[in-house]
Amino acid sequence: MSRKSRAKPPSPFRCFNSSPEVIRLVVMMYVRFPLSLRNVEDLLFERGIDICHETVRLWWNRFGPMFAGDIRRLRVSRMRGFRHWRWHLDEMYVKLNGEMVYLWRAVDQEGEVLESFVTRTRDKAAALTFIKKTLKRHGSPEAITTDGLRSYRAAMDELGNADKQEIGRWANNRVENSHLPFRRRERAMLRFRRMRSLQKFASVHANVHNHFNLERHLVDRQTYKERRAAALAKWRELAA
Repeated sequence: MSRKSRAKPPSPFRCFNSSPEVIRLVVMMYVRFPLSLRNVEDLLFERGIDICHETVRLWWNRFGPMFAGDIRRLRVSRMRGFRHWRWHLDEMYVKLNGEMVYLWRAVDQEGEVLESFVTRTRDKAAALTFIKKTLKRHGSPEAITTDGLRSYRAAMDELGNADKQEIGRWANNRVENSHLPFRRRERAMLRFRRMRSLQKFASVHANVHNHFNLERHLVDRQTYKERRAAALAKWRELAA
C-alpha cells in the first residue's frame, strides 16, 4: 500500500478557527430546534461563545448536508434489507417568495422521514420522479399509503406497484403529523426564498430530526434518557 493511499482525508474543519465541537453544537441547535440565526447567536453568547449570526448561516450551509449525509447513509445501510415496512407519501404547500411550491415527503411506519423532494408542480411527472428517487435509495416496501391524489395512482401504475398502494381517509395521518416539526422550523426561519435552499434545508432537517426522534411519549423516563444519551454520543461520533 502506497503512502498516498494510507493518508487520511483532510479534515473539513481545517480552515476554521473554531473547534469542531462548537461547529457541531451550532449546526445541531439551528437545525434541530425552532431557532432563528440570531437566537442561536444569543444562546451561544450566554455560554461564552461569541460568533455572528452570519457565521451560524455559513456553518449550517457548509456542514449541515455533510452531517445529514452521514446519518442518512448509516440508516440506509441498516434498513435496506428490511422489507416489512410501510411508507406514507404526502405533499405539503410551502410558500416561496409568494409562490406556492410542493414539498413531497415519504415517511415510514415509525414516523421517520425517508425522502424530501421539492417541485413546482403536483402532477404525474413530479410524483414519478419522487417515488423513483425514494425506491432507488431505500428499496421497495411492503405497502405504500397515499391520499387520493391521482398523480400517485398514475405514477404507481407506470412503476408496476399499483398493488402496493393503499388509500384511506385516516390511513395517512402518520405523514400528516410528521409535517409539524418542519412547519415550526419554517415559521422560525420566516419562510424560504429559493427552491435550492428549501430543498437543502428540508433534507438536512429531516435527517437530523430522525436522529433525535426518540419517541418520548412511548417510553419511560429512564429509557428516554438512555436513548437521548446514545443519540447525542452518535451525533458526536458521526460529525467527528
